[in-house]
Amino acid sequence: MSDQPDSLRQIELTKIGEGRYKATNARGGETFIGSGGEDPDFSPVELLLAALAGCGAIDVDLITRKRAPAEALTVRASGHKVRDEHGNHLVNLSLAFDLTFPEGEGGDAARAVLPRSLEQTRDRLCTVSRTVALGEPVAFSLAGEASADRD
Repeated sequence: MSDQPDSLRQIELTKIGEGRYKATNARGGETFIGSGGEDPDFSPVELLLAALAGCGAIDVDLITRKRAPAEALTVRASGHKVRDEHGNHLVNLSLAFDLTFPEGEGGDAARAVLPRSLEQTRDRLCTVSRTVALGEPVAFSLAGEASADRD
C-alpha cells in the first residue's frame, strides 16, 4: 500500500537518448517524448494537446455511452504556439469533437445529451483542460530540495 494520498498523480521521466525521453506511470505504462526533431515521438506540446483531447474524449464518452456507445469518436486538438511578453505558450486552444452514434432511440438520446456533455466536460469534469484554464502555477525545483514558492 502506498503512503501517497489518493489525489497524487505522477510520472517519472528518464532521458533515453539525444532529445528523447521515456515517461513511465505508476502502472508501468510508458510513452516517449521527443524534442520535436526527426524522431516520431510526440513533443511536449503535442502531448499537452493529446492530454486535452484524451481527457475531454473520456469524459464525453462516459456520459454519452450511458445512452448508446459511440460508433466513432474523434477529437481534434489544436492551438498556436506563440512567444510574447508572457514567454512561450499556446493560444487559441480548441477541441473539436466528431461523434457518430447508432440509429435508434439510444443513439438519439446520446446525440441529445452531447451538447450538455461538452459543456460539463469543459466547465468542470476534464481535469486537464480545467487546470490549463485556471492557470495553476507549476513549481520547479531540484530533486531533494523543497518545492519552489508558488507566488
